[in-house]
Amino acid sequence: MGIMTFLRNRAGYILVFAIGFAIVAFLVGDAINVGKPFWSANQKVVGSIDGNEISIDEFGPKVDQGLNQMKQQYGGSVNAQMTAMAVDQAWNAELGRVLLTKEYERLGLTVSEDELVDLLQGQNPSPLIRQYFSNPQTGQLDRVTLMNFLKSKEPQALQQSNMLQQEITNQALQTKYSNLIKNSVYVTSLEATDEYNNRNKLANFKYVSLDYASIPDASVKLTDADYSNYYDQNKARFNNPQETRAFEYVTFSISPTAADSLAIKNQVDKLAADFKVAKNDSLFAAINSDVKVPYTYLPKGKLGDPALDSAVFSMPAGSFYGPKLSGSAYKVVKVVATRFSPDSVKASHILLDPAKLGGEDRAIKLADSLKGLIAKGGNFAELAKQYSIDGSKDQGGELGTFARGAMVPEFENAAFDGSTGDVKVVKSQFGYHIIKIEKQIGSSKVAKLAYVEKALTASSKTKDAAYKAASNFLSDVKGNDFAKLAAQKGFKVAVADKVAATQGFAAGLDNPRKLIQDAYAADKGDVLPEIYSMSDAYVVAHLTGISPKGTLPLADVKNEIKPMVINEVKAKMLKDKLAAAGKGSLDQIAAKVSRPVNPVQNIVFANPVIPGVAQENALVGSVFGSQPGKVSEPVQGERGVYVYSVDGFTSPAPIANMFKQKETMILTLGQRSLGAAFQALQDNAKIKDNRVKFY
Repeated sequence: MGIMTFLRNRAGYILVFAIGFAIVAFLVGDAINVGKPFWSANQKVVGSIDGNEISIDEFGPKVDQGLNQMKQQYGGSVNAQMTAMAVDQAWNAELGRVLLTKEYERLGLTVSEDELVDLLQGQNPSPLIRQYFSNPQTGQLDRVTLMNFLKSKEPQALQQSNMLQQEITNQALQTKYSNLIKNSVYVTSLEATDEYNNRNKLANFKYVSLDYASIPDASVKLTDADYSNYYDQNKARFNNPQETRAFEYVTFSISPTAADSLAIKNQVDKLAADFKVAKNDSLFAAINSDVKVPYTYLPKGKLGDPALDSAVFSMPAGSFYGPKLSGSAYKVVKVVATRFSPDSVKASHILLDPAKLGGEDRAIKLADSLKGLIAKGGNFAELAKQYSIDGSKDQGGELGTFARGAMVPEFENAAFDGSTGDVKVVKSQFGYHIIKIEKQIGSSKVAKLAYVEKALTASSKTKDAAYKAASNFLSDVKGNDFAKLAAQKGFKVAVADKVAATQGFAAGLDNPRKLIQDAYAADKGDVLPEIYSMSDAYVVAHLTGISPKGTLPLADVKNEIKPMVINEVKAKMLKDKLAAAGKGSLDQIAAKVSRPVNPVQNIVFANPVIPGVAQENALVGSVFGSQPGKVSEPVQGERGVYVYSVDGFTSPAPIANMFKQKETMILTLGQRSLGAAFQALQDNAKIKDNRVKFY
């Protein structure tokens, strides 16, 4: 692989890699302060980490690189979720860069020049070097291409090389830090034995249960003391790692009405009639289709609609499909031509750059001359090494085997439309290619299609009516009770809670970023200032709650914990019922409470799931701390209250390999300790997060 090929294929990945490779694997947490402080911050400051300010000018390009990588990986256009992911990725990388760099310096961790040289070109190079410079056909490291890249003086290559070396250095530092953390973890023989027993010791027991569902919720009267007791006993559950907000909202649909659907159907019917007699199929499709499908031969499975794909590929050339409503769009297809084509092609090429040869005419002349030499028996591989500017020249121009969609259209058409042994000259965006078709593999039907798709969308009249209704509601609701007014007007109120400042989604909303931004600029009780546009609705919203970072007060979680508090009260009632049944055998207790005795076999402590019931940690934990043959006191569980009697335990054979047992545990603990160490760095850092101001 040559320098320019490397840059074309890998540049985006290296840039993205530089903002998030292994640092994000530390499970970056959310130790961030979000909210009001950013309004007094510098207008360009995205945030600060221990006094290190991050400007939007440096942060923005990293987000853009993340988005570009996602588009390459997933295709399609950028949406709110992708943007939120890219912003989080860039921010997490900044957290890692600042906090870990300080930690490396504190610990005296460095990468020497000799270490870096070894990681770049030694016998055991960095995984990044192997990833970017391995031959895809052989899997072996291409050291010639690597050295050419490292020695290149081209400005773009120098920039990429510096970034790659910096990331390799970062990776090496992280490896040293990781090893330092992992090597601090120790497992004793007693701990290893406990873990082994927890996973292998078996318990057999019987139980009688009274389910919470046996008492109707409506019959339970809760008091303030009930709430307070539950809250105090479970306060750790109510720690809010970052500020969140809650809002209620009303949607005004802009889905197409019956009249809209009929109008579009009539429009599509006329379009289909015109399409049937169109003189230029490709031009007609390009002008009229909402979705562009390449006007080239396609294999089956490329249309993204299985039913359409199956129907079209069963038709002969000259056939016409549709109009057919599929999902939210009408589809019309003309089968222009069909034939059988290779599934894949093995080819070699020589790439010429007209700019380096003095212009198009000289490039064409040289390409024709080389084609002539090859036709007379010239050595293609030697000519490629001498004349080609592509990285494949070091392999004699060999490109390996590729399927449709892997090459630019001009190259693909030449390779798939020709025959084995052909030598063709074609021009693409990269220059002039002399292509030798080495082998064509397989044969499947392909079709050239003229494709028209028209989305079923709301008319301007429908959108205007919805916007007017939203505008009237926004005007009326200011100064009024949001939910009450919505109910009076017959509107349904939806709720989105626990919404973080940078998330790209909210319950029921597909594009909520502007709404979330405004929610973080508002005070509790404010009606948000705009009408927000979603793909299928306009939205008017009202900020109902602000949950700050830290332990949430009882008032903020009261509605959320109500079901659990009800179960707490029910548990007391059910315990009293079981206590009233007396201290007899399990069978006697079961008879008095009219419940069966349920046997359970081969339960292990590490997997406390009662078959057909639920995960019952408290019950199983209590079982393993009990003596066989005794009826237990009532145990409060997730599904209900239990009493049980242990039949017996089956202990496993002694540990065969204590070293392996410890090694397995150390590996798991080491990974956990990495996350815990980074979380500790965040917890002790001064972090201000202003991202919501910009994204």
